Amino acid sequence: MVTARATATFEPVGRSAAAARGFVRDALLGWGLPEVVDDAVVLVSELVTNAVVHAGTAAEVACLREEDSIRIEVTDRHPERGLPSFANVPAASSDRYADPDGEGGRGLLMCSALSSRWGVEYASGQKTVWFRLPLPVQVAGTRYALPSLPGGELPDAEGPVRVAVVQVDEHGLVRAWNPDAEALFQHPADQVLGRSWSDLAAWPQTAGTGLGLAETLRLARWEGSFGLRRADGRVTEVYGLQVRVRDTHGIPSTLCLLVRETDRGVLRSPGTSVETPSAIEPLDLLVGPLDQHDLGGLLQRVVERARDLLDADAAYLMLTTDDETEFEVRAATGLSPVGRRSGPIPVESGAGRYDSARLPAVHEDLSVRPSSAPLLTGTGLRSLITVPLKVEGRLTGSLGVAAATPGRYDNEDALRLQFAADRIALALESARLTELERLRRGSLSFLVEASDLLAGTLEHQQTLALMAQMAVPTLAAWCAVYTTADQNSGAELAFVLHEDEDRIDPLRALLDKAPAPETDPAPGARFWKGPLETARASGLADTPDLAGLLGETVVLPLAARNRVIGLLVLGVGTGVRFRQEMLELAEDLSRRAALALDNSRLYSERTATSQAFQRALLPPELPKIPGVEVEVFYQAAGEGNEVGGDFYDIFPIRPGTYGFAIGDVCGTGPEAASVTGLARHSLRLLAREGLDAPQVLTRLNAAILDEGARSRFLTLLYGELTPRPDGTTVLSLVCAGHPLPLRLRTDGQVEPAASPQPLLGVLEELDLEAEELVLHPGEVLLCVTDGVTERREGSRMLGEDGLAQVLGGCTGLTAGAVAARVQRAVERFAPEPPSDDMAILTLRLPTQRAH
Repeated sequence: MVTARATATFEPVGRSAAAARGFVRDALLGWGLPEVVDDAVVLVSELVTNAVVHAGTAAEVACLREEDSIRIEVTDRHPERGLPSFANVPAASSDRYADPDGEGGRGLLMCSALSSRWGVEYASGQKTVWFRLPLPVQVAGTRYALPSLPGGELPDAEGPVRVAVVQVDEHGLVRAWNPDAEALFQHPADQVLGRSWSDLAAWPQTAGTGLGLAETLRLARWEGSFGLRRADGRVTEVYGLQVRVRDTHGIPSTLCLLVRETDRGVLRSPGTSVETPSAIEPLDLLVGPLDQHDLGGLLQRVVERARDLLDADAAYLMLTTDDETEFEVRAATGLSPVGRRSGPIPVESGAGRYDSARLPAVHEDLSVRPSSAPLLTGTGLRSLITVPLKVEGRLTGSLGVAAATPGRYDNEDALRLQFAADRIALALESARLTELERLRRGSLSFLVEASDLLAGTLEHQQTLALMAQMAVPTLAAWCAVYTTADQNSGAELAFVLHEDEDRIDPLRALLDKAPAPETDPAPGARFWKGPLETARASGLADTPDLAGLLGETVVLPLAARNRVIGLLVLGVGTGVRFRQEMLELAEDLSRRAALALDNSRLYSERTATSQAFQRALLPPELPKIPGVEVEVFYQAAGEGNEVGGDFYDIFPIRPGTYGFAIGDVCGTGPEAASVTGLARHSLRLLAREGLDAPQVLTRLNAAILDEGARSRFLTLLYGELTPRPDGTTVLSLVCAGHPLPLRLRTDGQVEPAASPQPLLGVLEELDLEAEELVLHPGEVLLCVTDGVTERREGSRMLGEDGLAQVLGGCTGLTAGAVAARVQRAVERFAPEPPSDDMAILTLRLPTQRAH
């Protein structure tokens, strides 16, 4: 007859086995049946692992309490799995039987060994494995009975013993708070009643595993250790016994009895944990203030004190990953740096149940079984004690103490260390959860900073450098960035960075020799052995330059806009392995870096195209004009990714006569560039057809208007100059809407050299006239675009008057010196860089002509 039932379903993920263990443990303890917890947890763990890991289906676990036994059922959706073969049934005789040495049949073999009865039931689309554990016979009327003990062997309790009584209603609010609770936790009752119990309880809980505070409050019975926040903000470790009750109206609540952790023997039920025999002196591994925000320092204090108290040569402490499948070494003393940097170690690496990391163990001589402690291989250490760290039955870590002498430790030492580990497990788990939260926030801050830095530049090489600098040394010891030209080309090494600058060149040389990683678009990190294999093949692996350099290496694709544009390679030193959270953070960084790298690539390509286009719109070189000094200065505004509208040109028309032009097309970009190209090439063609200056500009105006909607208006100064034997030069000028050219005479007088006339590209009929001018030796003709005259600082503008003042101080200077002085004056007029294109064309007749 079933008197109680508890069921839960677990998804096919790695942490489900741990969650199932916690569910069964809590259900049986809630029913007051600690005697069968250990065997039930072992069997359920094995069966759920078979279902969620090997079968790949969800597992439903049901606990049924019967009159004289406990029946537990594990159901999965993979009924074709075979039964285990036994001694009387050959394994090869039928495919219905599983390999007894394989993991698929191990759970059923364990059921056969540990349970009184077991079986397998098949239904449509599912399979159920069940087992029954008998309950021990109890004396009528007795819940627990222990033999009488001398006073010295009773559980210790630091008196006076205070028992806090707290009642929590179904909404999790405190409804009762006795005087002992006030004395223990320094909270007056009137300040606690009505508050949420979760505000006071410091509950160690990892997402997705174990029971949370709210779950335990709903259990019929629960007991265990946790923390309680005092009024001064400190956390007191307590041992609690919780019982679910109902009042006369049928409303449920939870009655909590709490004592200090050191007084737990007062409340703890026999069978929930092993009591400390009085003959064994307990160890105190935590001395001094407890800093929850320094997990590394806390763990290091623990291992050093464990080493000293047990007169050991080395000690280490490992913490489990979130899914309880692997250990990571977090603190060590007496071990080499290589040993400290050991990678993850599987939790279930032992050969049998009694070699499990979940139980304390004494290894008298590691040389007999070196595989039992891979972390200590090659260290010369012979004796070892390992004890588990557990919080509410959930494995959170392992503490090991080792000595060089064999047979140094016995069971009593292991018990002392285990009792000490039990006392510190909650504090360490709380500190670990604090570290995880800090790491989570630090990861977010890191990614925000990385995004800001990568978004702050569009320069390709700088983006590559930023990617590497963000990764080293935060994520890895070294980083390499590969880029791809297109989908069909291989990756090419573009940037290398190591945390030690002296190792950058040897690392780059090695990566140049190694074949580039494949550009696999699959997301996530994949391991790469290319550098290590190349170093070994070349005989360089043991050279001083590469010694200790090559540990684990991972490759992450840089994918943006549905294509792989590069690879991010991260590496660590010899003996070091990447932690999973670092790989996840690196994957987030690679996604952001890929987009920034693609943006910089597109920007660089656009800039290169614009600059090439800009160069094509300017004359490749200036002709040498006898008797005339010519100087040109051109500066495009912006960052070089837009084609400017300013242009200039000087070209021969016929022997002895040259044309020159300086103009400004409205706007920038491709439309303006098309008009610029039209204007410059049309001027040359029309002038060489024998047309005079007004005719050339009239034809050009018609050509611009023929462009229709693509046309842009154009300001243009066009002139023709003819040097004469007497040292003078005759000029014919037309200034179509352009800033007027300025003439600098030898006495320093500055005057306009032409009159304003209509600009081009607006009116169909133009009445343009050429203005004749004779330039004498020592005189200068200055032609500029509006980027010079309209240079601004606030409401001030340089203007034509300011330009004339600058030119007036250039008497006696060469054409190049005049252009340079005007350019400096424009830049110094305002602190901000010029916002418009600027072109300066200077013509000067030297005082003495060369013969």
